[in-house]
Amino acid sequence: MTTLSYRIVNVFTQGDDPFSGNPLCVFESGESLDTARMQALALQFNLSETTFILPSARATARVRIFTPNYEMRFAGHPTLGTAHVCRALGLASDTLTFEMQAGIIPVQATGRHWTLQANAPWWREVPESRSTLASLLGVAEDEIGDRPLWVNTGTEQLIVPLTTEAAVRRATVRGDILSQLGREEGARMAYVFAPAGNGLLARFFFPQGGAVIEDPATGSATANLGGWCLAMGRPLPCEFEISQGEYAGRPSTLFLRVGTDRSIRVSGDVIELGRGSITL
Repeated sequence: MTTLSYRIVNVFTQGDDPFSGNPLCVFESGESLDTARMQALALQFNLSETTFILPSARATARVRIFTPNYEMRFAGHPTLGTAHVCRALGLASDTLTFEMQAGIIPVQATGRHWTLQANAPWWREVPESRSTLASLLGVAEDEIGDRPLWVNTGTEQLIVPLTTEAAVRRATVRGDILSQLGREEGARMAYVFAPAGNGLLARFFFPQGGAVIEDPATGSATANLGGWCLAMGRPLPCEFEISQGEYAGRPSTLFLRVGTDRSIRVSGDVIELGRGSITL
């Protein structure tokens, strides 16, 4: 029998609200687990992601990330939340690196505010028509803004600018259309955003168990938004404060900076909510 310790953290929180942000389960050590056990534990917790900390010869730690249904090459809120746990365990200080399937990801902190540097992006055009995208999102065709793109800084996602905050609020993704989009590999995921006040309002949708789920806070999509800014030739540096999660019941705040060196950094606060153990 093996006892496994885990921690529950919330990532991209708003202030001290313990029920804001995106929840994450972090297993302090995954050395005794094979892939099937990791996947089963992720399904048991049924959060958007569960991570496992492993030794690495190339970085501070190797991290594996699982949704309830599959493993991910990279994800933002698991990266920041796992970094917070690694520091609490004494595995690192405020600066560390993670070995992930997508490569080596640098992370650093000021207090509980964590920042990751994403991979350099690549992007490709969306073959579907604007009419198809409008039907996918439940918005009018003229509410789709400049040049939707597939962007990848570790996980490929569909990035769709909308023209108004109201359009983002009305968006409702049709799973039948989402499943038919021409993504190169893995699950198809869509991120919509528009200006709202002094920042942006964003929503992110992904398939899970035959349904389309809305994510409270999506660091990988925020990084891909940075890639979209580069693809569009936006003046650099550019910085955004992004609100997400309102319609998932988990209000969240994310920060994006694309530097003059074309680096993409995603930031947010992390709060530890609890810890426990499982015996298998």
